[in-house]
Amino acid sequence: MYLRYLEELDGSGQHTASSDALATLCGTTPAQVRKDLSFFGSFGKRGLGYPVHELTVRLREILGLGQAWQVVIVGAGKIGSALAEYRGFRQRGFQVVGVYDKNPDKIGRPWGDAAVRDITELDHDIATQRVDIAVLAIPADDAQEIVDRVVQAGVRAILNFAPTQVHVPAHVAVKTVNMAMELEGLSFALTNRAD
Repeated sequence: MYLRYLEELDGSGQHTASSDALATLCGTTPAQVRKDLSFFGSFGKRGLGYPVHELTVRLREILGLGQAWQVVIVGAGKIGSALAEYRGFRQRGFQVVGVYDKNPDKIGRPWGDAAVRDITELDHDIATQRVDIAVLAIPADDAQEIVDRVVQAGVRAILNFAPTQVHVPAHVAVKTVNMAMELEGLSFALTNRAD
């Protein structure tokens, strides 16, 4: 979140930003901004703020955004389709190198610069293309089996849109996006906010 706002400030030509300004943009407190950024080093100067461009560059390095990451999307349904067409991936260094599905009606259909591939080819393709991240946009019942396959083939990070928890070895990072839980969180916030 800090990076996104810093990039906006950098793009507008702003040279410094105070912890107060970043806190306002990010919806947090100045103390939290200082604490969060201090985990990665000393960036700002008391009374002068943070150097926007330098901090932007450093945060991109910390987040590993200075290199290209190879991504496959498993599931060519509505969520998979929306993800594959999202232009922000490429701008951030995430290159979608394959989309896979088990539905014969979808296999071979054009998909950007490529075509939807048969899921039976997934393991081989991951191993030969050095895929870093797998995005799962599949039903919950299929998720663990696919996770096991992509991990076995060498994937070290998974973005899971399947509505279930998946289990991976300690060396594999997983981020689960559960849209129903996010909506429930908003429901709670609406129900319990003071008007």
